[in-house]
Amino acid sequence: MSKMPALYIGHGAPMLLDDPLWTSQLRDIAGKIEKPKAIVMVSAHWESEPVTLSNPAANSPLVYDFSGFDQKFYQMTYNSPDATHISELVASMMPDTEPVHQSNRGLDHGAWVPLRVMYPDADIPVVQMSMPTSDPAKLLELGKRLQPLRDQGVLIIGSGFMTHGLRYLRDWRIDADAPTWSSEFDTWAADALARGDVDSLANYKELAPGMPYAHPTVEHFTPLFITLGASSNINNAPETLIDGYFMGLSKRSIMVA
Repeated sequence: MSKMPALYIGHGAPMLLDDPLWTSQLRDIAGKIEKPKAIVMVSAHWESEPVTLSNPAANSPLVYDFSGFDQKFYQMTYNSPDATHISELVASMMPDTEPVHQSNRGLDHGAWVPLRVMYPDADIPVVQMSMPTSDPAKLLELGKRLQPLRDQGVLIIGSGFMTHGLRYLRDWRIDADAPTWSSEFDTWAADALARGDVDSLANYKELAPGMPYAHPTVEHFTPLFITLGASSNINNAPETLIDGYFMGLSKRSIMVA
């Protein structure tokens, strides 16, 4: 099996599942790469220190960590198979000085929403890993530790949103024009990614236009650093898989080799 890539994807809200364009784009990503033997997900919606892993048992119940949506989204399932082996592999990548915790937590919507689209058969073991910090340097190092898993057929996915200033949105239509703070941040990030300028990306709070409106809290941007850290060459430009906007928020998604 060839070396798997690593992805950073925008996971959207549950209503992503009703958007024909975005779902087709996510299916295209899955069709573009070899089917993974296992998946390690890092979602914006699980920040927990130290590194903690989701329940590896088959058919583990999902986390419905959202409110105000159609009832159908609370009845959705994603019954992935036992992930004990990949959970143990992830734990083995961590140094003895940083023990890994095991939890009974299921996959949250940052994980299962895109996976329902990309791998609807739910036949791939999935383990979700918590994001233990928002420090880009530490997340890059964490991604680097996971990098050897790619040689074993494991797909690493950082799941967030390239801009996420929900509190500042005024137009809630799916095809709403992007606010200036969203489009400027997205353009800046796209340029930095194209140049392989990880240092600038890591200093986004000081350098990026549109802050802090683009990310009043940073958890939807920081999974990007797990993905970049897992790359074979951190200074190589990633491939853009999805661009454009959803309700004015950037859904830019990338793949690193």
